[in-house]
Amino acid sequence: MEMIRKIDKNGFFFSRVCETTVDILLFCYNRYKKCDGFDRRETVFQEGNMQPAHNSLALCGLFTALMAVGALIHITVPIGIWQVTLSLQIFVAVLAGFFLGSRQGFLSILAYLVLGLAGLPVFAHGGGLGYLLKPTFGFLLGFPCAAWLTGKLAGKPSGSRGTKRLLAAALGGEMAYYAWGLVYYDVMFNLVLQNTGGIGFVRLLEVWLFSTVIPDSAICMLAVLVYRKLGPLVGR
Repeated sequence: MEMIRKIDKNGFFFSRVCETTVDILLFCYNRYKKCDGFDRRETVFQEGNMQPAHNSLALCGLFTALMAVGALIHITVPIGIWQVTLSLQIFVAVLAGFFLGSRQGFLSILAYLVLGLAGLPVFAHGGGLGYLLKPTFGFLLGFPCAAWLTGKLAGKPSGSRGTKRLLAAALGGEMAYYAWGLVYYDVMFNLVLQNTGGIGFVRLLEVWLFSTVIPDSAICMLAVLVYRKLGPLVGR
């Protein structure tokens, strides 16, 4: 019974994250978006435009919530004094780029970061502004960048996409994720934080790149396969 209550609690929490994200995106969309000189509030809710707008916003909210779920599904690998975390979040970020495109994919994952920094415990180890001082926060920053680059390299969701192009886009997004993570970690650990002892460039790559890049690449390939199956079924 305790497990059932826990699952129900988490399910309710993440459904609220999804709904809140959609509400925020919908408000911003209606408040600030302009179209042909008219306030978007006058056009988005017309009968012909309501469904596409809501579908897009619902997908954005869905991927924001899935990022929070992906943070729960993780394993921690001890490497020396470091604790390296593997999760399904790169899988979600890549799929966001595929399904939503570069711009909306980026915004949906960015919304996840905003919720976490605002204090909601949606990160792997909690939430709050204190995460900015964690050297590993750069990898969280890398997720929206991964979604953006994946969407850019893959092309428009409505266009023709071959498997090779999708695979290149997914792996390119993965590299963007690692680039942000490694640079942020190096700066924080070696220049900002005190009494860390520092970390050399080779050791940085050994711990935070080589130890996880192969499993993450496999996860990105899985994301390509999932998109190939589900992509045609999801209307934009």
